[in-house]
Amino acid sequence: MKKYTYSAKPCDIQKKWWVVDADGMVLGRLATEIASRLRGKHNPLFTPHVDTGDSVIVINAEKVVLTGRKWDQKQYYRHSGYTGGLKSITAGKLKDKRPEDLVRFAVKGMLPKNRLGRQLFKKLKVYKGDKHPHEAQQPTALNL
Repeated sequence: MKKYTYSAKPCDIQKKWWVVDADGMVLGRLATEIASRLRGKHNPLFTPHVDTGDSVIVINAEKVVLTGRKWDQKQYYRHSGYTGGLKSITAGKLKDKRPEDLVRFAVKGMLPKNRLGRQLFKKLKVYKGDKHPHEAQQPTALNL
């Protein structure tokens, strides 16, 4: 009897759409669940080098919660590419300007840093309010 490890092929995978309401959820705990769904770790056919994950829609991103004093202490950095071009913004100010980016940055940091990770990140859709333009995909509500 031949023993081998099953490797999922793209034609074997059935993709689903999930919608997650971020209202009152802790950012890190929410991001780990979303990253796991995007990666496909909930799926018995999970294969590390194949996109076996689903698409995730996050609504109410402005109502996400951070514990402790992270609204004032957590910093997000970007660099312009020029000398002295390092810019930073606190989590509280980022929430006021672009609350969707809080969820995007948290999830992106939990995905692989390669071509597969960039492909998985494109399946994440984040919206500020409770409306989204993906009703045609018939997403299923995901209770976390």
